[in-house]
Amino acid sequence: MDQETVEKLARVVDDAAMESTPITMLTAEHDGLTIEDAYRIQRASMRRRFGRGETLVGMKMGLTSRAKMEQMGVHNPIYGHLTSSMKLTSGGSFKKESYCHPRVEPEIAFIMGRDISGQVTSQEALSAVSGVCAALEIIDSRYKDFKFTLNDVVADNASSTLFVLGEKIATPDLDVSNLGMVMSVNGEVRETGSSAAILEHPLRSLAALICMLDSVSEGLHAGQIVLAGGATQAIACTPGSHVSLEVESLGSVEFFVE
Repeated sequence: MDQETVEKLARVVDDAAMESTPITMLTAEHDGLTIEDAYRIQRASMRRRFGRGETLVGMKMGLTSRAKMEQMGVHNPIYGHLTSSMKLTSGGSFKKESYCHPRVEPEIAFIMGRDISGQVTSQEALSAVSGVCAALEIIDSRYKDFKFTLNDVVADNASSTLFVLGEKIATPDLDVSNLGMVMSVNGEVRETGSSAAILEHPLRSLAALICMLDSVSEGLHAGQIVLAGGATQAIACTPGSHVSLEVESLGSVEFFVE
C-alpha cells in the first residue's frame, strides 16, 4: 500500500475515534490491505495524535486468549499504542456517548523499569519490569455494527480507548501466573477468570510484545505501561454503571460510566 493511502486511512480511523462516528471496515474497500499495512496505518494515526500534543505512555496487547485467537483465525496476538489521553484515574468516569461501542476487559498491567528490546524470553522481559498492578481496559471498535477483520482491528489501534490502573503496585517478584480476577458491575459479579488466560501467562504476553516491536526496530522504555491482555470476555459499558475489578494480591480498580 502506498504511503498516500496509508495516511488517508489513518485520517479515517483517527477522525472516527475523535468524533465517535462509526466507519465502514477499511478492508471492505481495500481488500488487499495486509497486516503490515494495518500497522503502518496504526502508526500513522498515532502520529496524528502526537501532533495534537498527546504522548506515548505505553502499549497494549490484544487477542491474547486462545479462544479469541481461534475466533479470529490467528496464531499470534496483536498490539496497540496507549497515549496520555487514554489514561483514566481509578474511581473516575467517562461518558458512554463519547464512544461508539465501549466494552471493558480485566487486565494485568506491567510498569517498565528500564528500556528493553530484542528477541527476549519471559524472564528477560521480567527483568525490565519495576511493578505490576490490576487494570481495566475500555476498548471501542470504531467500525459500524461492531463488524471487522483482524487487519481492521490493527489499523484501528487494536481498539485502544481508555485504561485504568489500580493504585496498588506490587513488586515484579509477585507470581502473576494464576491470579484470580473478579469483575463486577454495580456490585454484581459479571466475569471471573485468571491471569493464566492471558497467553497462558502474562509474562509471555509481555515478551511477545517486545519481540514484535523488535521486528520493526522498536522496544519498550522505562516508565511505560503495558496492558498484557484481557483475562475474560469484554462486557458492554452502559450509562449508570460502576465497574470494579478485584485481583488476587493486587487489590481493586474501578470506574463509572455516565
